[in-house]
Amino acid sequence: MTNKELTHEQQEELIKTLKARFEKNNERHEGLDWTNVQAKLDANPEKLWSLHEMEATGGEPDVVGYDAKTDEYIFYDCSAESPKGRRSVCYDREAWEARKNHKPENTAMDMAKDMGIELLTEEQYRELQQLGKFDLKTSSWVQTPENIRKLGGAIFCDRRYDTIFMYHNGAESYYAARGFRGSLRV
Repeated sequence: MTNKELTHEQQEELIKTLKARFEKNNERHEGLDWTNVQAKLDANPEKLWSLHEMEATGGEPDVVGYDAKTDEYIFYDCSAESPKGRRSVCYDREAWEARKNHKPENTAMDMAKDMGIELLTEEQYRELQQLGKFDLKTSSWVQTPENIRKLGGAIFCDRRYDTIFMYHNGAESYYAARGFRGSLRV
């Protein structure tokens, strides 16, 4: 188990990075105020650790919405391509164990759990694509419905020809250009 606390300096640096990204990309969160976001972050330091992990693996997390019912800000990975530090992973532990040869180092589901985040759903992935053009060269695993997973499959999405595509693959597959995007509520 890793230490899931950031030093004061790490917290300050992360807040500075998140604030700059927030201010640079207002179209992702119109009508939201950074002061309120930072107050939530200050009140939830364990979420800062997860955001730090998202940032450290190349996700470039940013606020994409606010849920008034739960009083939570929603962060998604907003890197142009699937986060570089989360590629070449199969879908989940069951798929990893099923591989006979050339097992990847990790799985998307295990990494997300360790980071304290969730894989985007197909719906969330499509919402993200309304905020910009993402995964033009890469693809990202998304949460797979149980009925598909029980049959050995998993789904992933990308954007090609100015269209968002959802595909299927064996859950045990992995590629250098496929990773996963996450979400976090704070």
